[in-house]
Amino acid sequence: MIFSRKRADAGRHTRDERTTEVLDEGAGASGPALMRGPYDISEVDDEVQRLDLGSLHIPAVAEVEVRVQADPQGVIQQVVLVHGDNALQLGVFAAPRSEGIWDEVREEIRQSLLQDGAAAQEVEGEYGPELHAQVRTPDGPTNLRFVGVDGPRWMVRGVFQGPVATDPASAGPLAECLDGLVVDRGQEAKPVREPLPLRLPREIADQAGAEGGDESAASEPRQV
Repeated sequence: MIFSRKRADAGRHTRDERTTEVLDEGAGASGPALMRGPYDISEVDDEVQRLDLGSLHIPAVAEVEVRVQADPQGVIQQVVLVHGDNALQLGVFAAPRSEGIWDEVREEIRQSLLQDGAAAQEVEGEYGPELHAQVRTPDGPTNLRFVGVDGPRWMVRGVFQGPVATDPASAGPLAECLDGLVVDRGQEAKPVREPLPLRLPREIADQAGAEGGDESAASEPRQV
């Protein structure tokens, strides 16, 4: 079952709203620091409209389509945000309290890509270290850009596809979604790297069930 929905204009969370000037008391004023997410739910107290998928709350950003692949029980296997020719696949995973896991996860992804014969290069990006890769698909060579953000007991992984994979500055609305993302980790103990649970909102799951899964298979996002 594929659920596809475009977000409305209401509640748009812009990059400028998260940019502030910070001061280093020992060295005077520093440059502007970008205060942005993904955020832990404990850090957020705003009125931004977000789609509640359980462990992930995705902000409403104009012209961004949220594509969710779920089973008949409403349990989500994949979340992909689409804007024009660009896409952002999202995943969220449990992490230990003491340290982040993106460094080792990134290296494992790199090794896996190399074993598959794909070119992979580590690059310092706006979210920190990230991977740029080109993989072979039935549609021809495809560029991917893997980013990771470590939070308190969680890690968000994003995979950009399309022109944005080689031109991060073109992310636009997809960057707004990632920067305004909220993670609800919950308090339950979970194995490190276990995907955090994602579910369709009840009203959407009921609607999808009533429609009998009529969404076109052509809209299914590419697995990464």
